[in-house]
Amino acid sequence: MSEAFGPWTLEQDGPLAVLTISKPPLNLFDREVDDGLHAAIRHVASERPRGLLLRAEGRVWTGGVDVNIFKELDPQSGGDLWRRGFELVQQIEDLPFPVVFAAHALCLTWGLEIALACDLLVAAEGAQFGLVEVRVGLTPSMGGPQRMAERAGPARARELVMTGDLYPASTMRDWGVVNMVWPDAEFEERSRALARRLADGPTVAHAATKRIIQAQKEGGARAADAIVPELSGALFATEDLKNAVASFLSDGPGKASYVGR
Repeated sequence: MSEAFGPWTLEQDGPLAVLTISKPPLNLFDREVDDGLHAAIRHVASERPRGLLLRAEGRVWTGGVDVNIFKELDPQSGGDLWRRGFELVQQIEDLPFPVVFAAHALCLTWGLEIALACDLLVAAEGAQFGLVEVRVGLTPSMGGPQRMAERAGPARARELVMTGDLYPASTMRDWGVVNMVWPDAEFEERSRALARRLADGPTVAHAATKRIIQAQKEGGARAADAIVPELSGALFATEDLKNAVASFLSDGPGKASYVGR
C-alpha cells in the first residue's frame, strides 16, 4: 500500500518507509513539491517507522528549482520561503531513526540540501551533484553551504557554492560528502538494502547516536559527553539491548534481531 503527497509517494517496506519523488521530466522544486514533501515528512514523523529512504524516479534526482517561482519573491517572501525550508531540513535531521538519501543521477540545489540533512548519502557512479544557485545570483538557502562545510570543510564548501560547478559522485565521496558509491546497475538494490538494514537495527540506539552526534556538532565533544550517560544508560531498559546481549552470550555476535523497542 502506498500514499500520495502531491508528486511524492510513500510506501512501506517492512520497518522501512520509502519516499519517492516523481515529477517528470526533471523533478523541479515548486510549490507542489514543497507542500508535498512537508506533508510527507510530517506523516512519517507521526507514524514513526524505523527508517526512511529518500529516492527519486526519472533520469535525474532533480534538475533544481523551477526558477519561475523566484519571479514572485521579494525580500520578505523570499525569507519566508527559506524559513519554511529550514523547518523541513531540521525536521528531517531530527527524525529519531536512520534516514538514507539515494542519489541515482544528477542532484542539484534543493535536492542536495535535503540530502545533506540525511544521516547517510549514497550515490550511483553516474550521479553528479551541484549547488548551482550562483547561476541566478543566489546562494543556497536551505542549509547547503553550512552542511557542506560540516562534511567537506569550509574551503570545499566555498568552492562548490561559489563556482556552481558539478561534481561527480567519486569526488563527493573523497570529500566526505557521499558515504558510498555503487555501480549504476546495482544502485537501487544496494541502496534499499542498506536502508532496510538500518531500519532492521536497534532503533532506539540509532536515535541516541543521532542525538550524540548532533550535540557534538552544536557544542563540541564535551557537549556530547554531557548527554551520553543518560542516553546510553537508558538503552539498558530497551528490549533490543536485552535480547541482543542474551543472543550474543548464547549464540555469539551478529545473530540478534531487533524490534525497535
